[in-house]
Amino acid sequence: MHEISVVGLAVEVDRKDIKYLHMSVYPPEGRVHVAAPLMVDDDAIRLAVISKLTWINRKKNQFQSQERQSIREYVSRESHYFKGQRYLLNVIEQEGSCRVVLRNNGTIDMYVPKETDASKRERALFAWYRKELKAQIPPLIHKWEEIVGVKVASWGVKRMKTKWGSCNVKESRIWLNLELAKKTDRCIEYTIAHEIVHLKERKHNDRFTELMDRYMPQWRLYRDELNQAPLSHEDWDY
Repeated sequence: MHEISVVGLAVEVDRKDIKYLHMSVYPPEGRVHVAAPLMVDDDAIRLAVISKLTWINRKKNQFQSQERQSIREYVSRESHYFKGQRYLLNVIEQEGSCRVVLRNNGTIDMYVPKETDASKRERALFAWYRKELKAQIPPLIHKWEEIVGVKVASWGVKRMKTKWGSCNVKESRIWLNLELAKKTDRCIEYTIAHEIVHLKERKHNDRFTELMDRYMPQWRLYRDELNQAPLSHEDWDY
């Protein structure tokens, strides 16, 4: 992988054994990455980037202006999100293993042994996020398999820095970002629908847009809500 400059814009270029050029803009500052076929030279890549400058600048501005949470310390009275709602964390020290309980509409109780450090508290909270999100996913996958007319062979949840979801079309497998546990139900459903539609159309092209319009007419509203929600703090060292 190497870097080129396009009208003052740094662009990462990664040549792969692929058929088509793919361009991405990543948070938090709008890093531009191009995956290009092996035979496409830098001049052709520059022309492709120039043709997408308006889109690139719009994405960069969105990321740079987006609200971000500060570094989490996992202490009482700290704010955390679940299903699109802000909660205050209440840390309770007691004997036994770590566990997390949603007490009411404003408080998440975290029970931990004394002297449990921030990293273990983080793992406890994210284990709870994972359990809650994984319980929500199967009926939504079944719903959208029926709507789209495809079958998901397998799915999983993992922490991802640059995507809400991904789809391996060849293996009919989808992955969903653990951060979705913090988002609204409609954002979660939109992401699942988006990845399942990729089983019919791999690329983000006109056909993909037409399919999304057919199956989920308000998908743009849900996408915008998802992308405008506060980003979690990340080291972003990648």
